[in-house]
Amino acid sequence: MLTRLILTDFRSHPAATIAPGPGFVVLTGDNGAGKTNVLEAVSLLAPGRGLRRAAPGEMARQGGSGGFGVAATLASDVDIATGTQPDARERRLVRVQGASAAATALADWLTVLWLTPAMDRLFAEPASERRRFLDRLTLALFPGHAVHANRYEAAMRARNRLLAEMLEGGQPDPAWLSALEAQMAEHGLAIDAARRELVALLAARLAEQPEGVFARAGLALEGWSGTALADELATGRRRDAAVGRTLAGPHRCDLIVTHLGKNQAASLCSTGEQKALLLGLILAHAELVAARTGRAPVLLLDEVAAHLDPRRRAALFDRLQGTGQVWMTGTEPGLFAEVGADATRLHLGEGGMTAT
Repeated sequence: MLTRLILTDFRSHPAATIAPGPGFVVLTGDNGAGKTNVLEAVSLLAPGRGLRRAAPGEMARQGGSGGFGVAATLASDVDIATGTQPDARERRLVRVQGASAAATALADWLTVLWLTPAMDRLFAEPASERRRFLDRLTLALFPGHAVHANRYEAAMRARNRLLAEMLEGGQPDPAWLSALEAQMAEHGLAIDAARRELVALLAARLAEQPEGVFARAGLALEGWSGTALADELATGRRRDAAVGRTLAGPHRCDLIVTHLGKNQAASLCSTGEQKALLLGLILAHAELVAARTGRAPVLLLDEVAAHLDPRRRAALFDRLQGTGQVWMTGTEPGLFAEVGADATRLHLGEGGMTAT
C-alpha cells in the first residue's frame, strides 16, 4: 500500500501530498474537482499508461512547469516515482529508490487495479479493449507479461513494415522476416500461456463464490490459439501483406464473459448486470492476486458507488473491508456512510484538498 503520495504539476493539482491509511481512502467533491486525477496518478505507479491511457504530455498541469511528477512511499519504505521533464514532455521517467528504472520494474513493488465509469461498456467495445483489460489482470499475477507484450508488439510492427514492401514490388529479406517471426512466436506463446493460466485461475475462483449481489462471471478465451505461431506467420506472409496486418497471434483473441446465473453472454446483459459482472470480476481478481502473491493490490474505484443501491453499496464495502488499500471517489460523502470510521477521507474543492 501507499503511505504517502506526492503530486507535482499533475493535471489540476499544482502540489498535493496525501498520507493515506491502510484501508479505505475516500475522495469526495464536485465533478471536475480533480478526484479522478488523483486515482490516475496512483495508476501511473504501475506499468502501463494509467487508467486514462493518456500520453505523458497531456498529464502536465496547464500553466505549470511543463513536466509533472508523481511520487509515493510504500509501506515497505520503498520510494517509487514517475514523471516527465519540461524539455521532454513525452518521455516518461521512472525511479525506484532514486535510481532510474524501466516502467516494467514497477510491477515488482506495487500492483494496482482499477474500475472506472468508462469501463462500463467493456463488453460492448471491440475485442482490443477486452484484451487490454485481460492483459492488465494478467500482469498483476505475472510481472514478466509486460515485457513479452512489448517485444511482441515491436516485432509485429517491424514485420508489418517489411510486408508492406511486398505490395510495392519489393522483396523483403526473408532471413530478417524469419527472425522477426521467431521473436513473435517466442513472446506470443508466452503471452497466450500467461493469459490462459490467469483465465483458468480466475474462472475457478469465480465458480467457487456463491451467487450474491454481484453476478458471477464465467470466463473463456476465443479466437487464435496454437503452438506453431512461427509456421503460421511464415505461411501467411502474402495474406498478411495483402490485408496490411498480421492475422495470426495472441492479438487476435477475445475475452468472453458470461453471466453464469443467467447463462447469458455479458454483451447481451443489461447495463446494470454488466456493471455487477465487472465489479464482481475485479473483486475476485483482487482476492486472487492477494492469495497468490501474498500482496494485496491497491484498488482504484472511480465513482463506484454512484449507481449502486444502498444494499449493494453496503455489500461492496463489507467485501472490501480488510482486503488492502482501496481508493474510492464520489460526489457525495453520504455515498460512503457505511465505510468504517478509520477510513482516510478527503474533500476536494476550491480550497484544495482537506481532511474530513
